[in-house]
Amino acid sequence: MTNIIIRKVAVLGAGVMGAQIAAHLANAKVPVVLFDLPAKEGPKSGIALKAIENLKKISPAPLGTPELAAFIEPANYEEHLDVLKECDLVIEAIAERMDWKHDLYKKVAPVLAPHAIFATNTSGLSITKLSEGFDADLHARFCGVHFFNPPRYMHLVELIPTAATQPQYLDQLETFLTVTLGKGVVRAKDTPNFIANRVGIFSILAVFKEAEKFGLGFDVVDDLTGSKLGRAKSATFRTADVVGLDTMAHVIKTMQDNLNPQNDSFAENYATPAVLKALVEKGALGQKSGAGFYRKEGKIIKVLDPKSGEYVESGGKADEMIVRILKKKDPAERLKLLRETDHPQAQFLWAIFRDVFHYVAVHLKDIADNARDIDFALRWGFGWNEGPFETWQAAGWKQVAQWIDEDIAAGKALSKEALPAWALGPDGARDGVHSAEGSYSASGSTLAPRSKLAVYQQQLFRAPLVGEDAPTGFNGGVTVSENDGVRIWHSDRADLNDVLILSFKSKMHTLGAEQLAGISDAIAMAEKDYRGLVIWSPSEPFSAGANLESMMPVFMQKGVKGIEEVVNVFQQTMMKIKYAQVPVVAAAQGLALGGGCETLLHSARRVVHLETYMGLVEIGVGLLPAGGGLKELALRAANDAKGGDILQFLKNSFMLPAMATVSKSALEARKLGFLTESDTIVFNTYNVLNVALREAQALSAGGYRPPLKSRAIPVAGRSAIASIQGQLINMRDGGFISAHDYKIGSMIATVMCGGEVEAGSLVDEQWLLDLEQKAFCELVTNPKSQERIMGMLQTGKPVRN
Repeated sequence: MTNIIIRKVAVLGAGVMGAQIAAHLANAKVPVVLFDLPAKEGPKSGIALKAIENLKKISPAPLGTPELAAFIEPANYEEHLDVLKECDLVIEAIAERMDWKHDLYKKVAPVLAPHAIFATNTSGLSITKLSEGFDADLHARFCGVHFFNPPRYMHLVELIPTAATQPQYLDQLETFLTVTLGKGVVRAKDTPNFIANRVGIFSILAVFKEAEKFGLGFDVVDDLTGSKLGRAKSATFRTADVVGLDTMAHVIKTMQDNLNPQNDSFAENYATPAVLKALVEKGALGQKSGAGFYRKEGKIIKVLDPKSGEYVESGGKADEMIVRILKKKDPAERLKLLRETDHPQAQFLWAIFRDVFHYVAVHLKDIADNARDIDFALRWGFGWNEGPFETWQAAGWKQVAQWIDEDIAAGKALSKEALPAWALGPDGARDGVHSAEGSYSASGSTLAPRSKLAVYQQQLFRAPLVGEDAPTGFNGGVTVSENDGVRIWHSDRADLNDVLILSFKSKMHTLGAEQLAGISDAIAMAEKDYRGLVIWSPSEPFSAGANLESMMPVFMQKGVKGIEEVVNVFQQTMMKIKYAQVPVVAAAQGLALGGGCETLLHSARRVVHLETYMGLVEIGVGLLPAGGGLKELALRAANDAKGGDILQFLKNSFMLPAMATVSKSALEARKLGFLTESDTIVFNTYNVLNVALREAQALSAGGYRPPLKSRAIPVAGRSAIASIQGQLINMRDGGFISAHDYKIGSMIATVMCGGEVEAGSLVDEQWLLDLEQKAFCELVTNPKSQERIMGMLQTGKPVRN
């Protein structure tokens, strides 16, 4: 197999999408050149320079750390076209104007490298029409590559070929997008708005229509169509505000311009909703203009009243009866109740389900190779927990199809077109579209299997799909031991089954007695029969920390002595991780807070997804880290000092637990010191486990030995404690922290500086652990800390006191 090497990438267009695509390339250590027009004043590359500088200010941050902006090279079309000869991939990302894109292509095509892949990041323009005028060679290397906004965080990238695009270039690009940039790639047909925007925007238009029909306000609809429905928390109208109402109107117009009753029976539904049109016309474009469907006035969020056109206080909620229906675990019962319940909110929800089911069934043949691609596009591009075909199949394919058919006949659906024969008959649907053999392809009347590209062999468990019944991280592999708290298992692949895996099963993967015992058991098993141990859970988060709720009964029954016992078990479990005779590799994604962060700190290596957020946040609940986290930070400071002034290295480390700092990416976690240069950052979440298992094998093959236990750790002592306390006093007196924050901060300083000893005193790890335990137990009995603990347990939000 020929290696796929993308040495350098050019992004044409320094607007919002172009700049952020460049930022994500920089995150992945891909050299990138960002082009734009020559500036009329100042440096010729001033437009690109300004865009690069702006990347440091945007939220959510497109860059893993602001410093990465320095690795994006600014350029302009007047001075730097020759740079394109050095690029293996060129991504055009200018405004959605066919004529502008054609003008740019004429300028850059002559200087593209003969092997370079040329791609356009368009959200819906015809790739075939964009390629008009290309010679045969460039035609073969041209395709659409539609990133979703924001590119760093959205998993979906749609890959759209023309009839002339050669397969090898698509395979190369899909491999690069999947491994290097961490994306979920869906191949779409060259139809207006492709897959995700075509179905996603239709689903939003259906929400507009059905909400108006059933008389529901925008805030009520958002409460119904967000997390309660298994979709993005921002739901429908808040999402529109975030995306930009002008952007949404543009995507709708693409559908209006290219789809009509002759080629789409739903065409009349693509009319721009009157309320959306009015908002755009008056410049209320959503979040970027300060008003859209919602407007924030001070701390109050107001919602648009469509009848009066005024903003009123937002408070509309889903009816409790509807909430209870949505909580039903059986999808068939849930959908049946929505259809049969005589309540406008229930009827609305059934209607929007029906509308989308109807739409994807009718258009499957035209817009996607198979049903799987539609489901993944909606999941990865619009934040749905399940795609429309998955939901339909889980609720009982034949029954739901019958209901849809009845609604079409009764004139309740948004189109009069009947469900296609395959959806009602035995041709391919049977009991659904997804099965172990593949997903139904309406264009081929067959089941399409998953892609066999080599890149996907790195994913032990590919993205799951309802109905496919493939093993997942929850049930795949071979279970060695399992209880309510943990699963200990190994892969069933012969090349990976020599490393044990431990997965937490608790809510938010918190660490309690069962999880700690499970870690100890897994280490003992690994030392006896395996080459290493990987701590990994198949869903986010890695771990939200210690199980505070389980500590409270212990405290009530045994008092401080009981808490001492709990802390001791936690500390000794972390020490077992650190000093295990086989390598323990922590494989993390999502939150790794408190005890979860301490688990990572004690592991031999860390393999983490880019979107891993690490922090020692115990101060938020009135406590301090006591599972060895402060000890590890103190050790790292002492090692970095190399016999010099430890305090200079300790100050930054101290601020991490004292301010409950949480990294905003794995790249920032490395910068903060939670991760080391030897730790691996993986961009695709589905690759994390495989990389971690390989890392454990490599360490073992290299003759892994745990670190030697140091009995002579230099500490900063009482003078450093006093210095840090002086800084804390200034923060307290300036109103930046509370008196109780000052108290906890002082205790953190005492632990990390080694207690009331002389500077340079030598201690061992147990000394630092004992200081952690003593301080933790003192805080547990403090009324202020107890207020914070109870506040967090009751509301899930930190109490500031």
